[in-house]
Amino acid sequence: MQRFFVKNILFVIAVNLLVKPLWVLFIDRTVQNTVPAASYGTYQALFSLGIIFQTVLDFGISNYNSKTISGHPERLQELFPAMLSARLVLMFLYMLVAGTWGFVLGYRGWELTLLAGILLIHSLNALLAFIRSNVAALHRFKTDAVLSITDRMLMIIICGFLLLYPATAAVFRIQWFVITQIVCYFIAAMAGYIVLRRLGKVKLSFSFSVPEIMGVVRNSFPYALLIFLMSIYNRADAIMIERMCTDGKAQAGIWAAAFRLLDMVNIFGLMFATMLLPLFGRMLAQKEDVQPIAKLCMNMMVPVSVIAAIAAWFYGGDIMYLLYRKSEIYPTHAESYRLVFSILMLSFPAWCVMYVYSTLLTANGSMKTLNAIAAAGVVFNLTLNYVLVPRYNAIGGAITSLATQTGLALVFFIAAVRVIKLPLNARWLLAHVGFGALVAALGFGIARYTPSLSHPVQLVLFGAISTVLIFVFRFVSVGNLKQLMNRKVEAAA
Repeated sequence: MQRFFVKNILFVIAVNLLVKPLWVLFIDRTVQNTVPAASYGTYQALFSLGIIFQTVLDFGISNYNSKTISGHPERLQELFPAMLSARLVLMFLYMLVAGTWGFVLGYRGWELTLLAGILLIHSLNALLAFIRSNVAALHRFKTDAVLSITDRMLMIIICGFLLLYPATAAVFRIQWFVITQIVCYFIAAMAGYIVLRRLGKVKLSFSFSVPEIMGVVRNSFPYALLIFLMSIYNRADAIMIERMCTDGKAQAGIWAAAFRLLDMVNIFGLMFATMLLPLFGRMLAQKEDVQPIAKLCMNMMVPVSVIAAIAAWFYGGDIMYLLYRKSEIYPTHAESYRLVFSILMLSFPAWCVMYVYSTLLTANGSMKTLNAIAAAGVVFNLTLNYVLVPRYNAIGGAITSLATQTGLALVFFIAAVRVIKLPLNARWLLAHVGFGALVAALGFGIARYTPSLSHPVQLVLFGAISTVLIFVFRFVSVGNLKQLMNRKVEAAA
């Protein structure tokens, strides 16, 4: 099973690294630098509003579906019509509820039109996620990886043309960005259905039977509640910054610039979580030991995330200058750009821990535990944001996010150990702590005591030594990797 997981996750990482950084760094970033700061700040706040209400849109269907089908693949053809019908009904309700709240929050005119487009983006993305959840549940992870980049590939081509062609680049508007995403998500969803039809022999049929749809909704509700709570403590920051700061739209733009990069590196963790949910689901259903896979994921993810977080702390200013110096508000807010990005990136290791252990609890069906933890996270996040954002603007939001994610990561880990009864290895935990401390000291030493070296050279030196330390601490062993890749496929895979 470990060989199967490693081969697939390496393929998934490779495919995503080819496409998604291009989207984040060369398309999304360029759009922010091209359109007026106020327009992009509004777009980002509305985008976050749409994410918060994704509970209504998804209602936990994708996670519930992935968990169910991974344990019982033979039920796909039976469940698909009811699941798809429920998805379409929820898309309509989502547009209605989120649009109403946008009006209540004070958005008017072109802002409401923009919100409608953004809600359609989220709706089509959720439809694609539902289709992909079936593909992943069948353990066709490589196919799922290709589907996961289809929308971004199309957006890179279309938006890239609009941003590079002089006639369109000179008059590019945020509305074009929204329309492009709608078209590309629709095409990707249709492609996903064609693939699923061939793999799972499903048919495009609907079942609008009230009892069946209510059955899906009832079974999905705990997952929906979890998504709602997690959306609040992950995305409320942007809305509170935009609404509570005196220069809210500019501060929301700063937040978006920094969070975009955290979102990009979080793709690394999300790829693991996407595979782990159906994988853990099947292993737990078959009473297999999940500790080796969980430990393997931690050893692959956490050291890399620590290196990225420390690098961002010492060289965040250079990174933000390189990416956003052309923004109209960067010259007067350069220090805020640096601090928000550096603080947010410190939460990256916590995100990775949560991707492993919250996913494990989800696969185990421990929804009461997950929802209780997430509810506490919401209260903590909103309270701290309410105190810090008016005083420190986007920096206050970054501090709140770091505190929230770090606390939740620790609680999810403890809960998984207790509920799943995972063995605790103190030496392994201390190795991760020691690695983090050593990498932080290394970053400080290089930044402080090698002033003659340029920052890019310092960063390369830091990355090279830190990577060697991963092998020194034996989080990743060359011998083990070769063994995993050369062994015959296990029957369980």
